[in-house]
Amino acid sequence: MQGSCLCGSIIYQADSLDTPIRHCSCKTCRKAHAAAFNTGCGVKKEHFRWIKGEDMLARYESSPGKVRHFCSNCGTQLVAEKAGVPYMVLRVATLDEDPGIGPSAHIWTSHEVPWLSYGGDLPKCEEWPPGYPG
Repeated sequence: MQGSCLCGSIIYQADSLDTPIRHCSCKTCRKAHAAAFNTGCGVKKEHFRWIKGEDMLARYESSPGKVRHFCSNCGTQLVAEKAGVPYMVLRVATLDEDPGIGPSAHIWTSHEVPWLSYGGDLPKCEEWPPGYPG
């Protein structure tokens, strides 16, 4: 699957999605994406590669050991990495094609704010789902 940033300066390839897709309402995802939640999934590092524009990437350590990678031109967040975790957290909305699966849960609901409406009938977890390595 191919994905890209808003301006097209950066293109990546993901050979597979290696964890379920989840909506995340944690405070840092809400702030970083300027949205009620972020939709992401894990892609093993060996299944991910930059195709174009890797030199356009900027990075920000949003919490200890977690680095978010985004386009330095348009600001699109593409992936995040966390120290010691064997996969990248792919921002699913940046895919240029349908991954063929949808979200399986909504995590970090304990960080939801009352002035945004979430709705839906996905299973909800107050923080990480059971067994998630964080």
